[in-house]
Amino acid sequence: MQYIYIVMGITKTEIFSEKQNELAITFKALAHPARIAILQHIIKQQACICNDLVQELGLAQPTISQHLRELKNIGIIKGSIEGTSICYCIDEVVWHSVKNELTAFFSQNVSVEKCC
Repeated sequence: MQYIYIVMGITKTEIFSEKQNELAITFKALAHPARIAILQHIIKQQACICNDLVQELGLAQPTISQHLRELKNIGIIKGSIEGTSICYCIDEVVWHSVKNELTAFFSQNVSVEKCC
């Protein structure tokens, strides 16, 4: 998976593995309900979408642009400019990669004999 790395504030990302940093960036990008709604809307359309997110989600265009940028930064969506329109669709390769990473993370065997 190709990621655009974003400095994570005062945390020391260099002490964590590349895999841990990538997973954290993915979680951060997906951790907003508007981004989940955008992804669900694109998936539901089963095609690229062009400029109908403002009406669909009820958010301002600059707000939607910010969320699209975050999703595009992790590569889960891709866009193309067609005239004055920007069209977005799910990048299926990245989608499946993210799905596999999250599945692997949550499939770890957790067994606690005694807790706090």
